[in-house]
Amino acid sequence: MPLIEIIRQAVSSLAANKLRSWLTLMGVAVGVFSIIAVMTTIDALDRSVESGLASLGANTFQIQKYPATVFGSGHRRNIYVNRQDITWREAQMFRKNMEQKARTIGFIISSQANQAKSGDKTTNPDVVLTGGDEHFAASSGFDVTIGRNLTASDIQYAKNTAILGSDLREALFPASENPLGKQVRIGGEVYTVAGVFTKKGAAFGQSQDNFILIPITRYLSHVNEKSSLEITVEAWSQKEYARTLDHAIGAMRLSRGLGVREENDFEIRTNESLVESFRDIKSSISIGAFIISFMALLTAGVGIMNIMLVSVTERTREIGIRKSIGAPKSSILRQFLYEALLLSLAGGLIGAAAGAGAGNIVAINLQLPPVVPILWAAVSMAVCSAIGVAFGLFPAWKAANLNPVEALRGK
Repeated sequence: MPLIEIIRQAVSSLAANKLRSWLTLMGVAVGVFSIIAVMTTIDALDRSVESGLASLGANTFQIQKYPATVFGSGHRRNIYVNRQDITWREAQMFRKNMEQKARTIGFIISSQANQAKSGDKTTNPDVVLTGGDEHFAASSGFDVTIGRNLTASDIQYAKNTAILGSDLREALFPASENPLGKQVRIGGEVYTVAGVFTKKGAAFGQSQDNFILIPITRYLSHVNEKSSLEITVEAWSQKEYARTLDHAIGAMRLSRGLGVREENDFEIRTNESLVESFRDIKSSISIGAFIISFMALLTAGVGIMNIMLVSVTERTREIGIRKSIGAPKSSILRQFLYEALLLSLAGGLIGAAAGAGAGNIVAINLQLPPVVPILWAAVSMAVCSAIGVAFGLFPAWKAANLNPVEALRGK
């Protein structure tokens, strides 16, 4: 019998029991959906890593109290929590020790979930209040599009000057209104707008422009004097990057008063460390999603075998008639095997399409670029094919080896 005829008969047999076939293939669809949805979201995050790293700027690294991500036991996390904050005094000493050894050295300190107000406009409570110095823009890759940047005078006298991120500017002031000289209230303090940064876009699914920058001395004296600073260092060039990093570690150890045998009680955050942290997270999530999806597919495979065995039992007379008129075993085996394979592949296609859609919806909501998970879809379809063949083989073999006489008797 031609292959196309065998496939046609397999489709016809599955269509005769629509509800049963649909419920069976949905088991496969669920397993494929979970892996495709997770991996589509992760792939979208992966593609945004490169653009997100621009938040540190070229040839730039940060010194901070905590690592970018923390893995391990609670004891390990307590090590970082119990560290001393990086203070303003230590930061100033660091700058003095690094004089002429770096292009720029900037100080940053931030608090999340603030609400900003100006006139009758009020933002959501998700504005980042950032304290920085006159080097913040250069070391963080920002440019001022309206007005001016912070100055040394703003820092020295802890002025109530503010530079707005572009998202915050759009939220508080109409496009036609000049925000310079206007007042913005945030965290119980009032600041005068001196400038607006150019739009930088999202990184890792979060806006980089929904913030307000004030002098770090103002932050420490009026917002929170007991917060840990982050120090951003920009090397003179890529060639000098490694040497600048070594100098910075030594200068920070000196500023913190660490002895020769004492370990660093601060973290160095580089573009490479961020990539490595993300890869670790991606690997862990991928393994977990694969295990869960594989177990779901195995369960779906058992369902396919069960349904196919029921189908063989219901169609014994049909098999007996076909054998009595000369149908070879191989033809019957292939028909039942193709039915199991079609069930599995149909479920895989539905799951892959739904998973890709769900993953991209999450990605778009996180302001990440949409992706088409071709590789994972191909892998999933290959696994579905293997599941269909593996769990359909026994029912197909059983159908092919039925005794035609007993089959016609209905046994």
